[in-house]
Amino acid sequence: MARRRQAVTIKHVAQDAGVSLQTVSRVINNEPNVRPAMKERIQASIDKLGYVPSIAAQRMSGSRSYLILAINDRERTIADWRARQGSDWIDQMLLGGMLKCAEHGYRMIFELVDTHNDHVERELGATIAALQPDGVILTPPHSDNPLIAGLLAKHGIPFARIGSRGTGAGFALTMGDETSAYEATRHLIDLGHSRIGFITGSDEYSLSEWRHQGYVRAMTEAGLDPQTWCAEGDFSYASGAAAARRLLAMADRPTAIIASNDQMTLAALDTATQAGLAVPADLSLVCFDNTPVTRFTNPQLTAVDQPIAATFSRAVELLLDRDAAAPKAPVDVPGELIVRGSTAPPAARPSG
Repeated sequence: MARRRQAVTIKHVAQDAGVSLQTVSRVINNEPNVRPAMKERIQASIDKLGYVPSIAAQRMSGSRSYLILAINDRERTIADWRARQGSDWIDQMLLGGMLKCAEHGYRMIFELVDTHNDHVERELGATIAALQPDGVILTPPHSDNPLIAGLLAKHGIPFARIGSRGTGAGFALTMGDETSAYEATRHLIDLGHSRIGFITGSDEYSLSEWRHQGYVRAMTEAGLDPQTWCAEGDFSYASGAAAARRLLAMADRPTAIIASNDQMTLAALDTATQAGLAVPADLSLVCFDNTPVTRFTNPQLTAVDQPIAATFSRAVELLLDRDAAAPKAPVDVPGELIVRGSTAPPAARPSG
């Protein structure tokens, strides 16, 4: 039986070059105070042996861990996974974060933390102690949790807050929620709609209010009443169905509905179909997120595409740029409205 080839380690490089492990580590990490001739000697050994630096080798210098920690809300994440509802938030955050980390020789570690846990500081503190990350990315609702932000600031760990406009420590990043909601509403107004419903998201998330504000601004500018056709949701399918039923039961029902995420829009689509309404002939629909499911409905859904991957990529850049000062204002990564078949001009009212 063929023998398994022994993996080349930093020790082999040090022995071949005739130097210490610490000197090899300094070269791997591109640290100063290493003579050019010594760098060439060690690099020659690395090339000859085919050595690929590991995180353990990179961490030997003690200055960095080469790890970025991203944490997401445990309760909602597990619920989405179990429901298998097609959300690709995790996929997109890993796509943007992991690829950007890899460009800089870093790794991204993904953890779930319960923001409602009274022991969130202890739970996160244990994770930090075990991993010693060089930076942390917080997602909603962690982004505005003062206990988490305080713990990271206390430990001197740089962190980014996705979906936050809050002041204080860390880098705040937003994804154009208010502007995107404004543009989605304007799209419907430009098509000729004046009775435009809006289903809000959970009030636990700041972005829910930003999306509502964008809707209100567009409606107000057009001289339309933004209060009449607004219904509360919490991002779940059930809440979207309940909100859609309330809106569609109105005597002067809306001819278009914007829902604050894809699941609630799917619920509105199903509710409209059950009520005998055709989309978009009788009702136009617009959603937020643009998860894969929006392209498998009939008709395909017009959607605000959230720049999740681009935002996480930018967060990693901010965390790795040690010389950069924290931006004075939140870094906004704009979204994009993807127009598909679920929006059209409203049907003409029958003449009376």
